[in-house]
Amino acid sequence: MAERQPLLAIEGLTISLPTADGGRASAVRGVDLSIGEGEIVGLAGESGSGKTLSALAVLGLLPGGAKTGGMIHFAGRELSAADGRAQAELRGKDVAMVFQDPMTALHPMLSVGRQMTEHLVFHRKIGRAEADKIAIDMLERVRIPNPRAAMARFPHQFSGGMRQRIAIASALVTGPKLLIADEPTTALDVTVQAGILRLIEQLRRELKLSVLLITHDLGVMSALADRVYVMYAGRVVERGARAEVLARPRHPYTRGLLDALPHGSPSDHPLTALPGSPPAIGRFPAGCAFHPRCRFAEDICRADIPELRDVQPGRAIACPVDPLSAVPA
Repeated sequence: MAERQPLLAIEGLTISLPTADGGRASAVRGVDLSIGEGEIVGLAGESGSGKTLSALAVLGLLPGGAKTGGMIHFAGRELSAADGRAQAELRGKDVAMVFQDPMTALHPMLSVGRQMTEHLVFHRKIGRAEADKIAIDMLERVRIPNPRAAMARFPHQFSGGMRQRIAIASALVTGPKLLIADEPTTALDVTVQAGILRLIEQLRRELKLSVLLITHDLGVMSALADRVYVMYAGRVVERGARAEVLARPRHPYTRGLLDALPHGSPSDHPLTALPGSPPAIGRFPAGCAFHPRCRFAEDICRADIPELRDVQPGRAIACPVDPLSAVPA
């Protein structure tokens, strides 16, 4: 029996950006990532790690002057070579994106109904009345009170949590196969955040939706993702099933992110901040980019860029010394 192909497969993705002095800076350096049908995959890392750029490459929405390499396959179609029109047809129809700030993601001068139906009419070639009905049904699905009246209202008339639900409904109204959720809960309080995560999980089950969840917060990952990729300085440094990665991290960076999360009693689990800061794009140190912040760094870490290697089925890390392989979580 042939192995089922993933819905999205990214292979060896590289992205470079122009610099002020006329040169180029490498921002994403050989990322491999896959998402199966109906799967939620988490992509974690600090700001500047290349998470969002990798996602924008799928949609052809990279900044001007960006250059890419590698391969992107979606539903058996190679996207890297697609022309601008093909990318535009893909955006919002087969792949949709929800951005991190619900306060600015929606246009303040357009009604909710206008924002939810414009791309629906464009992609499905349907009339306005049918588009309105589909939009109202989706607003009801994401639990917006009185969805018909909500269509005539404007974003500022809703709370942050309701705006994010509207943004998700707008992204899903065309029936995409893949939802890219970029820090969808960052600007929300903890209670509202939990509701948005439950909503994404519910929609995944009901719509058989695949989700790429981008976040710097591994706590969000623990509530939702099936598999996790951890990025640092433009490269994937660890990947695996959520339960394995979060319960027993193998890369020091992943462990550092987890140690910086508040959990349990402070006396039992003291917070430990990661020392230093992530390197700026184009200023990655030689060898393993994490070595200046890593307490386990050895000479080999400063000299060679570690390849992402399998350490068990479905689990891989990019660390030449693997210091946490026998360390309990």
